[in-house]
Amino acid sequence: MHCELRVEGVGYRYPNGHEALAGVDLALGPGILGLLGPNGAGKSTLMRILATLSRPGSGRVTWNGTDIARQPDALRAELGYLPQDFGVYPALSAREFLAYLAAVKGLPLKRARDRVDECLALVGLSEAADRRLGGFSGGMRQRVGIAQALLNDPRLLIVDEPTVGLDPEERLRFRHLITDLAGQRLVILSTHIVSDIEASATSLAVMARGKRLFHGEPEQLMAQASGHAWEWTVPESELADARARFAISSSLRRADGIRLRLVSEQSPGQGATVVEPDLEDAYLWLLERHGAR
Repeated sequence: MHCELRVEGVGYRYPNGHEALAGVDLALGPGILGLLGPNGAGKSTLMRILATLSRPGSGRVTWNGTDIARQPDALRAELGYLPQDFGVYPALSAREFLAYLAAVKGLPLKRARDRVDECLALVGLSEAADRRLGGFSGGMRQRVGIAQALLNDPRLLIVDEPTVGLDPEERLRFRHLITDLAGQRLVILSTHIVSDIEASATSLAVMARGKRLFHGEPEQLMAQASGHAWEWTVPESELADARARFAISSSLRRADGIRLRLVSEQSPGQGATVVEPDLEDAYLWLLERHGAR
């Protein structure tokens, strides 16, 4: 299956003058793209443009060579979208809700019935299919959201901040589900939570202040940050000063003080040791380097 999404110099400015996107470029094929960035980076604006809900102010987006602003239906027929603010009708069962959305998407009745059952099974909700959505947990509602996005068996699946508010077990289940769904699809997973993507993303794009700071394999970003991740133990009385001076990814209270993991261009102080960066370190280093933390 051909599956090529190109974002070429895309910019977007809101009516109040705020520039949400500034010349964003991406070239994507099958796999899972982790779109990472702090709140306000422009991720959700880009997701809405890719889902044909907004038009870029400048630049263009093409799906298999077709400009989606000029011919949005070329993408919509092959698109699955789970927005950040996905809502359900609490009085409906999962099966009823998905059947309604299948009708909205224009699936033939027989195909819709089969596809609803298939998608419920894919997200592990077959046994809860006839329960009212009002009684579902946050994680179960997110799985219904993924099911509705899969009804038309899309080649492009976009999920925006899908794990906000989920407990650790539901978040882990969601990550496994996204990995299983990738296959020959292009899955774009937009989040500000590094752990949501480090185990599953085949490629990574980092955004901040409407600009793309990095696009490549996660290992490439970690390689760039090599030599800039440190572990350093400080007395508790110096913790506040360290937080003010350095970008700290984690801290651990120990008998000999507070063990910090941080990023810095040079040694933060006496006794600090350089360590191999993980993706959280590399992401933090990149934001710090661009003054975007």
